[in-house]
Amino acid sequence: MKKSTTGVLSAAIASILAAPGAIAEASSITEALTGGTAYGDFRLRYEDVEQDNALDDASALTLRSRLGYKTGSFNGFSATIELEDSRIIAGQDEFAPTNTGFSVIADPETTEVDQYFIQYKNDYVATKVGRQVLTLDDHRFVGHVGWRQDRQTFDALNVVVTPIDNLAINYSYIGQRNRIFAETADIVSDDNLLNISYQTSVGKITGYAYLLETDNDAEVVHDTYGLRFAGVSGDSTKFHYHAEFATQSFENAAGADNDADYLKLEGGVGIPGVTFKLGYEVLGSDDGGYGFATPLATLHKFNGWADIFLNTPAQGLEDLYLSASGKVFGGKWVVAYHDFSADDAADGVADDLGDEIDLLFTKKFGKNYNAGIKYAIYSQGDDIDTRVDTDKLWLWVGASF
Repeated sequence: MKKSTTGVLSAAIASILAAPGAIAEASSITEALTGGTAYGDFRLRYEDVEQDNALDDASALTLRSRLGYKTGSFNGFSATIELEDSRIIAGQDEFAPTNTGFSVIADPETTEVDQYFIQYKNDYVATKVGRQVLTLDDHRFVGHVGWRQDRQTFDALNVVVTPIDNLAINYSYIGQRNRIFAETADIVSDDNLLNISYQTSVGKITGYAYLLETDNDAEVVHDTYGLRFAGVSGDSTKFHYHAEFATQSFENAAGADNDADYLKLEGGVGIPGVTFKLGYEVLGSDDGGYGFATPLATLHKFNGWADIFLNTPAQGLEDLYLSASGKVFGGKWVVAYHDFSADDAADGVADDLGDEIDLLFTKKFGKNYNAGIKYAIYSQGDDIDTRVDTDKLWLWVGASF
């Protein structure tokens, strides 16, 4: 029988506190506790969703607030606690799942302890134990889903070892996934993540093994092994490149046993004022019956901002995309186009999965304030029974200190 998440993490915390040097004079501990840093981050956002189906158009006005405190460091030890709250403002709550009959906006009201962890750090090792944000590489496999108001965190033990220059060995054990739909949707898990990277003069080489298992009756298992190379080179003209391959096996208590592959190829060029990128990403399929999945990812970042493909279709997904980005009026702009198709469509299943245009403009005001506007336009393909025309609009202002 598996230990509970609380038991595993409590034992880990106790072992760290019992380490040599962890017990200090009261005055030193007091200085560390009182000499820390308080911080806050706030985001007021309006979101509007229109879909060509029977659901009513959705709209939400929500305020996400985070307040945290990080202690000073003593003998390499420190601690952080952070509270997060998401509130509906001015009664603007016409969205599911808060209210039925509307399109989904994934920002429920919630108040929770977003992070609480103890950290130890020296020149070669950094360790965190407790509830924390975990991100790896570009968030494709492990991310914080910070786009949503209730971001994703993990009850975890994380250890990063840097034995020599440019080499990093990152291991995490996750006992619970704290997802974006508040505490009722959290998942007890038994996840092991290993990410080893080496920074060369032309880019970073990364090998990884992400072994995920839900600790419930479904017993869902995703085991993924991959290799990644990404970098940027050049001076006034910069060249961007990214090549990645992974393979995944999937099992569950119902008897499913599938395999699928992942591929990403991306190249780009940046000249003063604008950067262009062309990419091809494939979340493969197992003969049209299972699509490659990334359950811990910041999914909104990939395959279009309309979030049509948060769950990979059984026939897999091919995403051919082109983007341009730059700066204007003191802010940042992005324009992107995606063409979606199936990787391995079964007989009678549509191959054309639609296309999407994404637009973004963000601007900072001084050190503490920011604002932005974002728009996604998804046009359905031949699979009109499952994916429909969708427009999404976001407007927001934020402040941090």
